[in-house]
Amino acid sequence: MASTATQVIEQDEQQRIVPGLQFDEPLSWRAGKPIPIADLLRKLQTLSKEMREMEQEENERDPLTKVAKELASPNLLAHKDKGVKAWTACCLVDILRLCAPDAPYTGKELRDIFTMLITVILPALSDPSNAYNNQHTYVLASLAQVKSIVLLTDIPSSDPLILHLFTSFFDILSGSSKTSVGEQLGKNVEINMTAILIILVDESTTLPSEVIDIIVAQFLRTDPRAFGAGTAKGKKNGAVPVADEKQSTLVLRDLPPAYNMAKTICNSSPEKMARHVSQYFNDVIVDASNSSSTNGHGKHRSHRRNSDNVDDSEDEAPSGPTDEDFKELYKAHQLLRELWRASPAVLQNVIPQLEAELSAENIQLRLLATETLGDIISGIGAAGLPPSPNMDPAAYPPIILSDTSNTPPSQNILTAPSSQISFPQSQARAYASFLGRKQDRSSVIRSAWTTAIGRILSTSAGGAGLVQYEEEQLIGDLARMLNDGDEKVRIAAVKVIGNFGFRDVILRLGSLGGVAESGSVLALLAERVRDRKHVVRVEAMRVLARIWGVGAGEIAAEDKRVVSIIGQAPSRILDTYYANDSEINALIDHAVFEVLLPLSYPPIKARGSRSINGNSQKIKDSQGTEENEAEIQDPDKIRTERILMLVKNLDEKSKKVFFSMQIRQTVQAKIVSIYLQRCEDFNGGVMDENETQIKEHLTRLIDSLAKTLPEPLKASADLWKFAKMHDRRSYQLVRFCMAADSDYRTMYKAFKEFTKRIEASASAPSGLLETLIPLLYRISSIVYNKSHVPAIMEYSRTDEKSLGGTAHEILREISSRRPEVLKAHVQEICRILQEEAPTAKKPNNPAAVDNLKACASFASKYAKEIPQDRKFVQAMTSFALHGTPPEAAKYAVSIIIAASDKKEILAKDLVHKSVQDFEYNGDGFLSRLATLSQLMLLAPSEADDESDAVIDIAIKQVLLQVRTPSTESSDAYSWSPSIDSECNAKCWALKILVNRLRSHPTPSTLPEVAAPVYNLLSTLIQNEGELSATKNTPPHHKSRLRLFAARLYLKLCTKKPHDTLLTPAAFNALALVAQDSKLEVRSAFLQRLKKYLAQSKLPQRFYTIPFLLAFEPSKALMLETMTWIRNRASYFSNLKSQIGSTGSAKANIVMESVLARLLSLLAHHPDYGASAEDLIDFSRYIIFYLQTVASEENLSLIYHIAQRVKQCHDAVLSPTTTTTDTNSTPFDSNLHHLSDLALLTIRKFEDAHTWTIQTLPAKIRLPTSLFSEIKDHDEAQRIAERDHLPEDVEEAIESLVRASMRPGKIGKKRRSDGEHEGRESKKAKASNATAGEVGGKTLPIRKAGAATKAAKSKVAKTPKKKAVEADVDVASSERRRSGRVKEVGEKSYAEREDEEDDEEMEELQEGSRGEVRHVDPMGEEEEEEAVEETEAVEKVGRGRPRKGARNIKGKVKAKTKHVLPRNKGDDEDGGEDEVLSDPPASDTES
Repeated sequence: MASTATQVIEQDEQQRIVPGLQFDEPLSWRAGKPIPIADLLRKLQTLSKEMREMEQEENERDPLTKVAKELASPNLLAHKDKGVKAWTACCLVDILRLCAPDAPYTGKELRDIFTMLITVILPALSDPSNAYNNQHTYVLASLAQVKSIVLLTDIPSSDPLILHLFTSFFDILSGSSKTSVGEQLGKNVEINMTAILIILVDESTTLPSEVIDIIVAQFLRTDPRAFGAGTAKGKKNGAVPVADEKQSTLVLRDLPPAYNMAKTICNSSPEKMARHVSQYFNDVIVDASNSSSTNGHGKHRSHRRNSDNVDDSEDEAPSGPTDEDFKELYKAHQLLRELWRASPAVLQNVIPQLEAELSAENIQLRLLATETLGDIISGIGAAGLPPSPNMDPAAYPPIILSDTSNTPPSQNILTAPSSQISFPQSQARAYASFLGRKQDRSSVIRSAWTTAIGRILSTSAGGAGLVQYEEEQLIGDLARMLNDGDEKVRIAAVKVIGNFGFRDVILRLGSLGGVAESGSVLALLAERVRDRKHVVRVEAMRVLARIWGVGAGEIAAEDKRVVSIIGQAPSRILDTYYANDSEINALIDHAVFEVLLPLSYPPIKARGSRSINGNSQKIKDSQGTEENEAEIQDPDKIRTERILMLVKNLDEKSKKVFFSMQIRQTVQAKIVSIYLQRCEDFNGGVMDENETQIKEHLTRLIDSLAKTLPEPLKASADLWKFAKMHDRRSYQLVRFCMAADSDYRTMYKAFKEFTKRIEASASAPSGLLETLIPLLYRISSIVYNKSHVPAIMEYSRTDEKSLGGTAHEILREISSRRPEVLKAHVQEICRILQEEAPTAKKPNNPAAVDNLKACASFASKYAKEIPQDRKFVQAMTSFALHGTPPEAAKYAVSIIIAASDKKEILAKDLVHKSVQDFEYNGDGFLSRLATLSQLMLLAPSEADDESDAVIDIAIKQVLLQVRTPSTESSDAYSWSPSIDSECNAKCWALKILVNRLRSHPTPSTLPEVAAPVYNLLSTLIQNEGELSATKNTPPHHKSRLRLFAARLYLKLCTKKPHDTLLTPAAFNALALVAQDSKLEVRSAFLQRLKKYLAQSKLPQRFYTIPFLLAFEPSKALMLETMTWIRNRASYFSNLKSQIGSTGSAKANIVMESVLARLLSLLAHHPDYGASAEDLIDFSRYIIFYLQTVASEENLSLIYHIAQRVKQCHDAVLSPTTTTTDTNSTPFDSNLHHLSDLALLTIRKFEDAHTWTIQTLPAKIRLPTSLFSEIKDHDEAQRIAERDHLPEDVEEAIESLVRASMRPGKIGKKRRSDGEHEGRESKKAKASNATAGEVGGKTLPIRKAGAATKAAKSKVAKTPKKKAVEADVDVASSERRRSGRVKEVGEKSYAEREDEEDDEEMEELQEGSRGEVRHVDPMGEEEEEEAVEETEAVEKVGRGRPRKGARNIKGKVKAKTKHVLPRNKGDDEDGGEDEVLSDPPASDTES
């Protein structure tokens, strides 16, 4: 029983044992008797199916060995049928799987097997539509999963097979295989291919170099520009990178499969691949570097700059690698960029090689290494840079900072910056070497380095992030590059900033300071708009303007951070206008009208609610309501808001420039209108009559326009070509752009059509638009457009977004400069004024003054457009009697006189009501004074009936009364930024008296009527604003009254009859206001003086006054004045060249002849003294004059004029002169001393500049009001031969002249502290009348002279003190205010001077009569210093301090003593030199 049981168990176990391979059919055959293909396929399929179901552990090797041998036979491996090969391959891989790990084959058999697999089966995977694709896929999967492919590494000399395998796989995935049909491969195919290649890399002790070439070449598949068809190194097979057409337009969201496979291989075997990749790049990089070194003079020469002055030495650099080598170097460096993005670990041995390239002698190598390292750190690969962020200043809605979508991520994964690890952290040494390239001696390298750090910052080191100190370091380096000595580096730095997105500009670059913060990146960018190189200026202005334009939305939303960072950008751009350069002015036009206020803003079709990357962009505070939707539909209001916002953020000087650009539009539009008319007369060159006259006039017009444009010769030629084109439609389009009645849409459409028409014209020369576009910007109605007026008025009423004050200001400018724009809206303005009319109990809105001014300006030109109804007249009368501030009353009177048909009756009624029951501080007393002042000017005959009462009110009730108590001493003198009612009333009282003179109808009685007024003004000036006999005028009133009196004198002297009445002595006293102890007084007086002189309203003797600023303690005021004087000198010099020999000589030497008047003024200066010390001090006035006026061409004339002064007596009738000798005065000695001093200073100036003084044949006559000829020949000879100067003066003068030529040097040596203290202890305390008070300190303005020393003992001499250098600015509260609506008690309307308003009215009246006044582009307003002026001025503004001047206080009382007017003017009896007459207003008046 036991044995039987055992037998049963054994039989069961034998049944459970899986037998070996059951297949037992032959697969081989003898030669000549092959197995039919069908049978063979059946057998192979059966075998494959059986083996596929077998597991590795459940088989016997003997049956497999037999089948294995048959499968490896050449009959099957080389069979011609593809199916046989496919099924044979499936069986072979199963044999390898079942027999693993030992294959039942010899080495030769394995070679044959893998040869068939690698060359036939696996390449067939490129065709997924192949009938045997499943079998091919099975073979691939088996090799990868079972890792049978590892057997390939055991085969001797298997490198060709490995190379073929790598080549086939990468070709298949890239679609470049010969058998590829373009169908998508399965993902499993890509995975298995990658696994096979990773196995080979891991298991191979060495890989063929060609395999490494193939792997790294895959990374160039991201660069469609540089992908090479060859895979081996060009140094061996000569392959040159060629364009890959399939990749040329590649925009992918996923990386190419071949790229991914190479990336996976590198990341799976980083250590092995690092060695292979290092060797690969060593063959390319090191060999090329060695080639460069062997051709050069050394291998490790330093490239750091020893000095900033070292020039680039490109020409002396070694010859470097050949072109072929460099092509390979470029390709290799492109690979490095992409390898860092894909697998930075494989570059651990290559980065040191790249670092060594940074020190190569050859510049090309250093440049390539610098660019490559920069891109590597930035995570930028071979595909190139990501798309630039959207920075469109005309986009609407504008970008907002809180919306991160304004910097969309790259849509192309190939160009998206990416760095897996931080390069600065992982490669600290190489990063430090890279940073050292900022000191490379080659500007090319520094430029590339600057571009590189910009990319690092903008990409945050490829997304890996920068440590804060690293970021701050790079930002600081970028700032330094903006100040590099080479323009290529500076422009590279500017472009780098231009490539930043708005968020990066604000949050990154702005983190260290904005445009207004000195030393910050944005501040230095703003400085580059005034760069000495034009190309840098162009780029800097474009970038800075674009930043502001893109950030306009945030500025409008009053984001304090954005405003503080970029708010001052437009001011910096407009400030460059003061350089008075035609190229810069054209750049400003482009920046303003293309970026700051682009013509296309807002687009007619606003940008969609979805941005490019699908994120919503909305305006701040926008809730999508119907109201907001309506606002978006109003482009005029949107555009107006941007204009108001721009003006609001401008500083005072830039605001003047902006407004002057609008004034220029009016002036140049008139010239262009005449030019267009002459073009029509010219008729393309075909004229029937008046040909000569038409051509001459057209020539003058073209020359006038061309000189304001860059490249005047080209501009002139282009304007002639435009005239010869004779395109009448273009003429009409230009007129549409200029017309005041064109709305904005009409103007813009005409502008666009004009540009398209010129571009499409076959007869238009190339470059014509470059000339015409800036001119079109200047003449088009862009800002002062009638479409903007309703929105401006709305903002002025509502003060929406705090733009009310700016709206008032622009409305005033429009009404003053271009009132015709208001024609369509004047009825609405009048209606609003009628509703806001005040009464005795109800005051008007203070903002009404702007509407009144606008209406008055319009009425002066278009009186018939003003309503004549009774209600409107009553409203104006109410404003005249009760309007607040008093300026409202003045404008109301102007409207009545200009527009009313019954103005005589209304004027008499207003005079009567204003005078009747007048009481100081009574109801509307300031309004009554303002009304009387204006009536005295505009209706003198009607006001004359009440003249006695008016004069009594002005003098007795206002001027001679002091109602404000003062606790300070009688000598106190101060300034207050605000003006109280009493001081305001006195100013209006003075206006009453002066306007009475201005409107005086009878010239014969004018001197008698003017004498008391002139005496009153002179008393105010000489007594520092004190008019009261008790001398109790408040100190802050005195400074205001002195300034107001001086400015009224200037106003009077704009008319020749009134100027004739100002005696030389009174003029000298007036000139000393320029040396007032208060900066505010000096600055305001000079501002008005320079304005009148630039407009040719004042006679030339007033050019003397600005030269008294030689001791000005305010650096800003001195710089401003020096620049202005130089500009005027240049203007007259150009005018002289334009007039030529045919013109009058009267305007030829205006600035040169001023020297004689200056010497006369200095001779009567209260500080003058004849001691050597005083004369040395006074020489600084002459040096100041020479610095600003003298040139090599006019120095001889200046010298001759100084000589003529010594040949004359002084003829000024000074109040203190009590001599009966008409041929000699006490001031003759002063005059002769100063003449010798001037001659000596001029000679030293000549020697210092190595110029030559020539003898002039003609004799210049001097003004007879100041000088009289010496009749006695002997006396004249004696004076001429005598040297009036002390012996020790010459050396000191020479030192001062030399010092004035050295930038940054002190004009004169200062005493030692001990000497200073010793002298100071011997002297009395100084009077504060001669010092400018700045921050509690006193600054010397001028020097007390001998007259003070020898005169009355009660006037003490100011001890000498060290000069204090201070840049004293006008207090912010004194600047012109925005006009924003405020309470009556809070707002001072005296900031806007009344005489300015009168001048504007007069100019409008002149314009309505067809008169065109020439406005010098740099003379309309105060001039700003150019950059190069600063150093030249510092040498004058320092040195020995001046002594304090005595307080000039005349004893003349307004009621008892009058200054007699002179009977002769400067030009009487022909004694006035003909060259001292006023220049012609303009050569464009024709």
